[in-house]
Amino acid sequence: MQSIFSDLSVVDVHQDLMRNIVSIHSSQNLFDDLSTEPHDWSLAQQVEDEVKPLSYQSSTPIIHRPFEDAHWFNAIAWPFAHWQASRYSDGSFGVWYGADIAETTIFETAYHWFKGLLGDAGFEHQQVTIERKLYAVACDAALLDIRAKSQEHTQLMHKSDYLYSQAVGARLHREGHPGLVTQSVRYPAGHNYVILNPKVLSNPRHHCQVHYRLQGHYILVEKQPDQPWLEIDTRRF
Repeated sequence: MQSIFSDLSVVDVHQDLMRNIVSIHSSQNLFDDLSTEPHDWSLAQQVEDEVKPLSYQSSTPIIHRPFEDAHWFNAIAWPFAHWQASRYSDGSFGVWYGADIAETTIFETAYHWFKGLLGDAGFEHQQVTIERKLYAVACDAALLDIRAKSQEHTQLMHKSDYLYSQAVGARLHREGHPGLVTQSVRYPAGHNYVILNPKVLSNPRHHCQVHYRLQGHYILVEKQPDQPWLEIDTRRF
């Protein structure tokens, strides 16, 4: 079999990518269990802000920093600061996953929520709801395009065995490539963008809030409560 790295093309990406993360619609006060006094909550938040290192520095920090820093950390910085094993990493380095369209991120994350989190906890037969947030993130990079290789190198598209794709990701990370574009395993009509260098990502913006609701054999995806947007059959997982 010819090496996957032979005759690879490069795609020059200058577009927004969708990033899908766990989030809550209504903010929570993380210090209300320490005191019943709002003044104490404010003081605790002030202390945290003074000692927390900045992950992003705006050119106009007084106006933008509180918002830009939160968006930057949530939408971009998190996977580079919290390494974990995934399709293109064995857990020894961070990888950021984005997609071309919102539907791709929905199917990808719904799979991992159901098969991973709920399956491990034994909750796959119960009614469970989770809130998630979608960000639009600008990507400007020359990425290796491996979409045409999936027919010959079928291990890239394996549903659960990541050894081959992790080896691909490890080489690209070792050699300093910014990332790659691949076909989505969970949503074949979509494409995933695997980013190894956070410097090619910028301008994170809130796109929409969604709810996943497990009901029987289906995950109902809603932008508004009780108004299904997408329906995913978990039996196809």
